[in-house]
Parts: sequence; C-alpha cells; structure tokens
Amino acid sequence: MPVRMPPNPAPHIINRLVEIGLTEAGAMAPVPLSWREIHYWQQNTGVCLSAWEARTIRDLSVAYVAEGRRAEAMNCPPPWRAEVTQRERELDEARLEAMFGESSQRFNR
Repeated sequence: MPVRMPPNPAPHIINRLVEIGLTEAGAMAPVPLSWREIHYWQQNTGVCLSAWEARTIRDLSVAYVAEGRRAEAMNCPPPWRAEVTQRERELDEARLEAMFGESSQRFNR
C-alpha cells in the first residue's frame, strides 16, 4: 500500500538539502549540516541561497538528526502517518482474528 505523504510546498528546498547531504559525519553519530557546509556548497555549485532557504535547509537537517535519535526508541511512533482507513482497520482485525480466534472478539465489544 503506497504511503501518502503530506504536501510539500517547496520541493526545491528538499532537493537542495538532499544534494548537500542531510547530515554531516560527527565523531560518534550524524550531526546537522553546519553553516560552513552550506556556505561551501553554495560556493562550489554557484547556487546562491536566500537567507530563508539556507535557514530552512539547516532547520530541516537539525530536525532530521533529532528525529533519527528519537526513532532509536523501540516504541517510537512514525513521524507522520496518514489516517487509518477502514480497509486497514479491517485487515488488522482479520489478522488478529486469525491469530487469536474468538478470544479477540471479547475486546471489541
């Protein structure tokens, strides 16, 4: 089942973030992009980011690293999920029924 992603009003920002790199290598783990890295990317590619674009790219990198660290927890929910459809609910109920039989029906009443 394809995942429906939220709208992206500025795809060029994401494209540039991916081109620069989502993170930098830290001593023990990935770290957010530094201002220096963003500066040298602009210098090397000839692309001049506006101030808000550079800040947004940096903020996205910070959020990406933070979410990666948060996701290390075993019970971490996904960062974004579409609303559960009736079809997904029915499939889950059918799986539970197949695994537990009638005993699972007691909890649905």
